[in-house]
Amino acid sequence: MADINVALYARVSLDENFDDKRFQDPGNQLVPLRDFCKAMGWNIVREYIDKMSGANPARPGFREMLQDAMLRRFSGIVCWKLDRFSREGVISTMSYIKQLKERGIWLRSLTESWLDTSQDGITEIVLAIMAWASSEERKKISERTKAGMARLKSQGKHMGRPRKKREPFLSQLNIEEKNTSPPF
Repeated sequence: MADINVALYARVSLDENFDDKRFQDPGNQLVPLRDFCKAMGWNIVREYIDKMSGANPARPGFREMLQDAMLRRFSGIVCWKLDRFSREGVISTMSYIKQLKERGIWLRSLTESWLDTSQDGITEIVLAIMAWASSEERKKISERTKAGMARLKSQGKHMGRPRKKREPFLSQLNIEEKNTSPPF
């Protein structure tokens, strides 16, 4: 049996349990992915990791992984689940998978047994449905975030960066209030 070289892709988002913009730990995905590949006898040639929204098409790890896939540096990509691979919606997600398949690269999810593009059949239909569902979940997260921000704003609470303390304009220029001519 020929060696099968694979890439791992992990993507994490901000941890909603913390207010300090802390990211989830990609190791929560990578350790089981490594164990799975070891059990399958596959060689992991590279791990690609992004710490950002799956709706962002400019994720650096994702872009680099797609470039390496186009160069056939591996036979397949193993990810935790479809929403870790992409949350860009049906059309974009299907386009990525089509590009991969055209280059002979398969995509497989560890936690979603239906996501294995090395197998023909129902995968495309289920994939389209799941890509749509993933996109809808992203919209729900955005709606919940906006609702929370509106609630805080209605309570008079400040959102975003801490406000910068500003000194009066004259003290910034080191001008005494009695002196009417600026120093320039």
